[in-house]
Amino acid sequence: MLSAKERLTSYIDQANAKINTKLGKVVVLGILAGMFIAFASIASTFANGLLDNGKLWGALVFPFGLIMVVVSGSELFTGDCLLVAPLMDKKISIARLLLFMTVVYFSNFVGALIVASLAVYSNSLSIVAQVVVQTAVNKANLGFVSALLKGVLCNFLVCIAVWMAISSKSLTGKALACVPGVFLFVFCGFEHSIANMYYLMAGLFANSFYGVANVSVNVWDMLLMNLLPVTLGNVVGGALVGVAYYYTAKN
Repeated sequence: MLSAKERLTSYIDQANAKINTKLGKVVVLGILAGMFIAFASIASTFANGLLDNGKLWGALVFPFGLIMVVVSGSELFTGDCLLVAPLMDKKISIARLLLFMTVVYFSNFVGALIVASLAVYSNSLSIVAQVVVQTAVNKANLGFVSALLKGVLCNFLVCIAVWMAISSKSLTGKALACVPGVFLFVFCGFEHSIANMYYLMAGLFANSFYGVANVSVNVWDMLLMNLLPVTLGNVVGGALVGVAYYYTAKN
């Protein structure tokens, strides 16, 4: 296991190469990460909709999404919010970081959209169609401030999980490190922007495809009242972790 200083040094040293990866590769790695989180979201929906104590089981299966992201080396927007640490160390430029994060974010969206559309139109979600639509409705009606703050709480926990995974040298250790933080954010009902890309789009598609009539499902509510504030909250939550560990390990 790496010490706090070794962990920070390793992360900062790799940051420049990370954000200067060819954008075509970043797009592919971002799409994959969005797909991994979407698959975990589907599993969580099935658990919530079909099992006794579904919320608990949903929280237990969701960490597999982040495990796939971390172990495979794909690019997830929420985890990459930790790049504030090398930014503070002046090892990367703000312009390149913003470009990298923008590409990762929209690539994650593409990945989530691919899985959402395939899952709905393959009729794979028919047994939980009502849950899929209701989840989207609930998220779109959280309210801006609530969604923002839940986004902060969520990515604080996700980035703690990623930071813990960085500290391990073993595959098993990295995988296990992803579980506690992700379990807690799902079980507590906090908001993850990339997961919500799947949940919101799947709800929109399912609403029409399965005939689950609900006029509350619309794109603008999804984007402006959920995805925007949750994304902003995720950035803040992840940055808090990066700043905290930069300060404590560097000093």
